Amino acid sequence: MTGASPTPEGRHPGFDDLDIGDLARRTGVKWARAVRAGALPAWVADMDFPIAPVIGDALCDAARSGELGYPDWAGGTPLRAEFARRMQSRYGWTVDPADVREQTDLIQALQLILHLHTERGDGVVIQTPNYPPFLATIAAMGRRTVEFPFVDTQEGWRLDFDTLRASLVAERPKVLVLVDPHNPTGRVHTRPELTRIAELAAEFDLLVVSDEIHAELIYAPHRHIPFASIGPDAAARTITLTSAGKAFNIAGLRCAVAHYGPKQLLAVRDREPPDLYGTVSTPAVLGTLAAWRHCQDWQDTLLRVLDRNRRRVDAALCEHLPEARHHRPEGTYLTWVDVSAAAVDDPVRRIRDLGRVLVDGGKPFGPSAEAFVRINFATSAAVLEHILDGISAAMHGRRVDSPLTGLLGT
Repeated sequence: MTGASPTPEGRHPGFDDLDIGDLARRTGVKWARAVRAGALPAWVADMDFPIAPVIGDALCDAARSGELGYPDWAGGTPLRAEFARRMQSRYGWTVDPADVREQTDLIQALQLILHLHTERGDGVVIQTPNYPPFLATIAAMGRRTVEFPFVDTQEGWRLDFDTLRASLVAERPKVLVLVDPHNPTGRVHTRPELTRIAELAAEFDLLVVSDEIHAELIYAPHRHIPFASIGPDAAARTITLTSAGKAFNIAGLRCAVAHYGPKQLLAVRDREPPDLYGTVSTPAVLGTLAAWRHCQDWQDTLLRVLDRNRRRVDAALCEHLPEARHHRPEGTYLTWVDVSAAAVDDPVRRIRDLGRVLVDGGKPFGPSAEAFVRINFATSAAVLEHILDGISAAMHGRRVDSPLTGLLGT
């Protein structure tokens, strides 16, 4: 399957000159877990690319200058105003910084919201398939999962609004968790779709928790529309969650923001002990500010690389695994693939054991996801070719040697 290397014009320094040996020595979960399995990683949603130099400089400058003492953030971090500025400049969505709060990540934010607004046994609507930690959170907290399923059509993944309405009538849930852009399908929801969701949320009085962490990873002609910007009612019932973690590859800084449309729920949150649910660190805030303020050129290059890679994955799957159903993602750096035609009991394990590639997929993404795999294509062109070779070989029953053989004793 290996394709030609990118032409000099198609190569992107810093993005396409990754060394597998250097990557394999990383201690983060993406590579460490894959190396232990003797496989290349295409699973967890981290990118392989180095962070933008401006972010690294901001973190190093803070350490060198001694700016790691207690911060003077009595009225909240500078992220509140910066988030409001970014939402206005990118989407025309006006946000009051006073309604923004910091969290260490989106999972923590969702858990806090469900803790404050729901009780055990309450229903929570969520698109399926979905991000496994969100599904696991709902189950671990004793809430009922109410599925809002995607349907695979010739035009791509589409939301099943008929099933949603029937479930709303029967289950009477309290919360709707909206992931847009969607993980794992890569769908970017249209204004008509978001408007219909907003109408149902109003009709059934749902609190909407909108995960928009992939909003800055979208490919033309698609564009992101913040759910809370759909209208006044949507704004008043929506908590918007986001972070620079995905779009700038700084998830390890553990920094996210939550914008509260429901004033009463924000007041409930603010009556809690201020540090009960953790606080963000100075490096996390400085790194996020550097990303949002100074890294547009880096992000523009990133999107060109990811767009090239998603097209390469699409072409490779069509040519070498035509029986596998997939749709080119409209956003994110993830491709969701139905490999049920191969009649393999555990495709994730097969790809790992035969193809020496670690992908995600299966039941953690939902009860109907058993025959699906998720491919993370946020890596260099060369590493991506190794990944695609391994996946193709494994699904055809062939064993390949891992590129890690001979590295680090693997």
